[in-house]
Amino acid sequence: MKKLIVTGCNGQLGREINRFYGDNADIVLVNTDVEELDITNINAVTELVNKEKPYAIINCAAYTAVDACETNRDTAFKVNVIGPRNLAIAAQSAGAKIVHISTDYVFDGRKETPYFESDNICPQSVYGETKAEAEKMVTMFSDRFFIFRTAWLYGDGKNFVKTMLRLSEDHDKVRVVGDQFGTPTSTAELVKAIDSILFTDNYGIYHATCEGSCNWAEFAAEIFRLAGKSTVVEPITTAEYGAAANRPAHSILENRMLKAVGGYTFADWHDAIKVYIDELSSDKQ
Repeated sequence: MKKLIVTGCNGQLGREINRFYGDNADIVLVNTDVEELDITNINAVTELVNKEKPYAIINCAAYTAVDACETNRDTAFKVNVIGPRNLAIAAQSAGAKIVHISTDYVFDGRKETPYFESDNICPQSVYGETKAEAEKMVTMFSDRFFIFRTAWLYGDGKNFVKTMLRLSEDHDKVRVVGDQFGTPTSTAELVKAIDSILFTDNYGIYHATCEGSCNWAEFAAEIFRLAGKSTVVEPITTAEYGAAANRPAHSILENRMLKAVGGYTFADWHDAIKVYIDELSSDKQ
């Protein structure tokens, strides 16, 4: 029986991990969120890890409000950098593995072809900077780590898909950015990828997104199509949208390491979002 500490258990990925492993008799989940564990407090983290003696820590906790990070720099740094550092130190001391979730925002988005794990990182926002620094911390303080860079994540919680569906209820048309390209990725697919590598010794950095790519406007249009909505999508530029933080214009990730080392291939993003939309429809019935 293996014990997994899950931080950020109430977030989209944390909830999916609970759904995935919930009925697995060989897995014991120790769920924590901000109320149970302050990951920015090294003493609290060490005390919990020493008490539970986990097989692995899966760090889903993060300050992901990208625009808010620009003004709340201290909070972003503490949660996104110091937190993973503390978890890595505690995991190393306890002989545990650590899974850390990172992002496509560690790249500048100027590469016109998909990014490999070995490509140089160059974040363009405070959020991206803190996530890049977290990667350094995890690799510095642990030698049994898995870093998964993912993107455009959606699952059980607040996300782009649900925002679009909500807007479709009272909008005939929505304006969505059409010049940022990436890959929508479901938490269900991400958890399967994590599971495929977690119980191995294939440590390292992995890109972990669904197959294929699109821009946000195309993603919104597919959401409306699958949900049977007539709302029209009007593509706009990033400049027109006017967000506080810079986003990478082209941050498609190639899951080269996961395919080569783990032999795992994600579903295409079209197929994954259809599964998700169907589940949302079923939940309403």
